[in-house]
Amino acid sequence: MNADIGTFSVLVGLVASVLGAVSVLVGVTRRRNDLMLLARPFALVLLAAGVVAFVVMERALFVRDYEILYVAENGSPDTPALYNFAALWAALEGSILLWGLVLSGYVVAVAVKFRDRLTDPLVGWAMVTLFAVAAFFFFLMVDAANPFATWAVPAGFEGDGPNPLLQNHPLMAFHPPVLYVGYVGFTVPFAFAIAALVTARVGEGWLLQIRRWTLLAWAFLTVGIVLGAWWSYEVLGWGGYWAWDPVENASFLPWLTGTAFLHSVMVQERRGMLRVWNLSLVCATFALTILGTFLTRSGVLDSVHSFSESGIGPLLLGFFGVVTLVTVGLIGWRGDELHSPGRIDSPLSREAAFLANNVVFAAFAFVVLLGTVFPLLKEAFDDSRISVGNPYFDRMTAPIGFTLLFLMGVAPALPWRKTNVETLGQRLLVPIWIGVGTLVFAVAMGAHAWRPLLAFFLGGFAGGAALRQVVLATRRQGWRGLVGRTNGGMIVHMGVVLIAVAFAASNAYVRQGEFLMAPGDQATLAGHEITFIGIDEVQRPERSEIRALVQVDDDGVYTPGISTFPGGGQTIGTPSVRTSFTDDVSLSLLQVQEDGTVQLRLTVQPLIMWLWIGGAVMAVGSVLAGFPGRRRRPTDPVSAPVPEAEPVRVPG
Repeated sequence: MNADIGTFSVLVGLVASVLGAVSVLVGVTRRRNDLMLLARPFALVLLAAGVVAFVVMERALFVRDYEILYVAENGSPDTPALYNFAALWAALEGSILLWGLVLSGYVVAVAVKFRDRLTDPLVGWAMVTLFAVAAFFFFLMVDAANPFATWAVPAGFEGDGPNPLLQNHPLMAFHPPVLYVGYVGFTVPFAFAIAALVTARVGEGWLLQIRRWTLLAWAFLTVGIVLGAWWSYEVLGWGGYWAWDPVENASFLPWLTGTAFLHSVMVQERRGMLRVWNLSLVCATFALTILGTFLTRSGVLDSVHSFSESGIGPLLLGFFGVVTLVTVGLIGWRGDELHSPGRIDSPLSREAAFLANNVVFAAFAFVVLLGTVFPLLKEAFDDSRISVGNPYFDRMTAPIGFTLLFLMGVAPALPWRKTNVETLGQRLLVPIWIGVGTLVFAVAMGAHAWRPLLAFFLGGFAGGAALRQVVLATRRQGWRGLVGRTNGGMIVHMGVVLIAVAFAASNAYVRQGEFLMAPGDQATLAGHEITFIGIDEVQRPERSEIRALVQVDDDGVYTPGISTFPGGGQTIGTPSVRTSFTDDVSLSLLQVQEDGTVQLRLTVQPLIMWLWIGGAVMAVGSVLAGFPGRRRRPTDPVSAPVPEAEPVRVPG
């Protein structure tokens, strides 16, 4: 029954999205308002179908309906409830189902938000695009990624549950959904960008409609990436949190282009410039979410040969190609209308800094994309496999990161249009001194090597610039100085600075050692002393665990372990971390010998906690940026023609 209801709901979602796209398309091309108004009921049917499919799959997982192949592969009677719930997005078909549900929610949200403007061509074309994207993902669920496919269940069959790594930490229940809300959310600005190109309303009006949608998606993607790094740090036990893994890069790429768009959109709204940049960035961000889904869900990361055997891989790659061709074609078609009425008056201006910011972010995205896909391209062309590891990414991205920190410090001090060196120097005086003070403090604390020291100086410089902006705003406006896109953005900058400084410190000054220890033995690393007490064994319904009892600095006993799951006898390590504001002491149990001797890996990294604090600060800043500031300009109604910006007259 679960399989039948689930399959039927997916088919209903596919039909609703196709009929919604066709109805609104006919309505907008033939000026039939009655057909355009059907967008809302079709959106509601689409959401209902997505919710029913989601609920049915969750029910099937909890009642162990092994007739559904997905449940047989990812369900188990011993899996705890939290991880059983999260098993829905533990594999390909379930993750596509989650994508369809989140996308359905966005389609309804847009239809409700613009319920009084559904007859406007801009909104109409945006709804057509949203329905078309929804139709593609529901088609995947009908064809290549059917979550409700059935099979003949052998007698006495019981599933093995999700991958052990996906049922070893509570973050598994939160990290993927948060990431998907951000990933899928970029469909909304993409839809309005396509609508603006089709209707030739490529001025500044369409940007006002997507500002908060983009910020919402970006904020969730940011939090999802930080949670993913935290999960990696807490679960994998290798002593790190970011390895430039293709799966990590797949989420980082749209974050880079989305961040660039959030900056450059202010230039277009203020000066009518960077129109091609903004349209390209919006569409590239959405295209990169599709490419990321292709990289992580098609099997291509295992081998291009497994990709060729995958049903979903060619479909995702084909959809990525369609999105790219349509975007490039529409931008080329509207080339004349995209001519900017304004120009950069001086390199010492905020718009010039934002343009430089765009170029640097684009270079960052290109470097990451090249390092991610190059091994796949090489294998495809000459059937040889290589890996692009941390040395490439660290070497190529470090100067880009330094440049971004420098721009973060300079840009807030620059006015629009132009300024002079003397005024800029006065505004940068405090941030520079804060940067110098940060550098001196780092040296006094024993920091060395030029790269982390440069990161500390630039971090203090950029943080000082953001702090200066917030202080000035709060002096003028009181607590409202913390709200609004500009001031909330400065809070986000502070979070970025915290992450950048913590990233530099934790990577440059990490200390790691492995010790073979008998009960009572002690070891010292980076000023921390550990004492091995003994072994403890724990039996749980879903796994058995052997743990080492280790005392750290007379500050409590920590229990790194090795867990064995019944499905296939898989074993995974479970690290134990003592965290503080200054450094983290991470313990991993590598081996247990018959005589009770253990091999322990001890990793000491400074400032790790500030990575998570920085992510929280960015989330708070995003919320503050979503509220209207005191000087917010009234927005043009989307139903009215969008006026083009007036040409800028430069004196002289």
